[in-house]
Amino acid sequence: MNTTDTEPTDIFLWANHADAIKNNFDVEFFLFNKNYTPYATRFSTELASQIKPLFLFDYINFVTLGAGTGLSVREYEQYNGEENTLLKTTTDKVGRAETLLHLIEKERHDIVEFSEEEHEFKRIKGIVARFTLKDEPNRTFYSVKALQQSSVLKGATAWEFREGAFGSFKAEVGLKVPSDNQVLIIGKDIFAFNPAKFETLFQYEYKKLAVADEKSKEISEKYDLAFADGLDLESLVREKKKVLNKLQKLEVGEITQEQALEYADEMELDLMVDDNGAIIIMDGNDLDTFINLINEDYITSQVTGKRYEIKSKKLLSPPEGEAPRGIVDTENN
Repeated sequence: MNTTDTEPTDIFLWANHADAIKNNFDVEFFLFNKNYTPYATRFSTELASQIKPLFLFDYINFVTLGAGTGLSVREYEQYNGEENTLLKTTTDKVGRAETLLHLIEKERHDIVEFSEEEHEFKRIKGIVARFTLKDEPNRTFYSVKALQQSSVLKGATAWEFREGAFGSFKAEVGLKVPSDNQVLIIGKDIFAFNPAKFETLFQYEYKKLAVADEKSKEISEKYDLAFADGLDLESLVREKKKVLNKLQKLEVGEITQEQALEYADEMELDLMVDDNGAIIIMDGNDLDTFINLINEDYITSQVTGKRYEIKSKKLLSPPEGEAPRGIVDTENN
């Protein structure tokens, strides 16, 4: 349960041990927003009886029951749809989770307490329950849940029903806490009890990333690119969601480097080359332009002469006896 553990976590052994000492854990909560900025928060003593069942006991029970029904643990990135499976990955693969935990553990002095007036609950993405063993603060693990804004009640527009009558909702914000098991982080291991919620929480799109990594290798082999110091193709792709999505269907190599440069000149795009003829990629915008070029995503209107970036494409069937041509469905860049 130590956050510094490097050995893989045996989730079944962990559940057995945690179950035996489950009443000895202290818990504190953090909210985090869409930028993965954590905020400290507190809970009243009247909620104490609900916290551990929601954020701990149900996870333990799931694993304990699964041990008797053949539950297996699979690497998230290698999952092929097997039933009765708990998926696992590691924090070093999920940058947003790693960053969030680093801020909580190493930058605690910079974390401020959440305030609806200053931070707005509508910007909150999730909640982290940080568990530590009494008298052994290094034995730490985390239970994380996504918070749906549809489950949030705002005082100005909500009513409460009490003692047979409606009245004004007196709290700043009301929240229905998700009851399902979602994400458990123990040491360096992330257990995705709810894979969809896990991907939503940390924007982890491993299938897209795997395809993008493969396409990035193909691009590096087919094209001569020069990157600014400290940058590389794979890291830039991961930062540019638009490029990440476009690579999923990109046919690498249909446009040559020479054709891409001619295409850039024709469309009056600012794409530079170095003395060796390599296309210079200074930042994500340059990469965006380059990927658009080799995907033929620019067009000049034959009617108005205006230039457009194509947002979606559909190949038209050619007139009888002619080669395929035509790209439709355009939007302004």
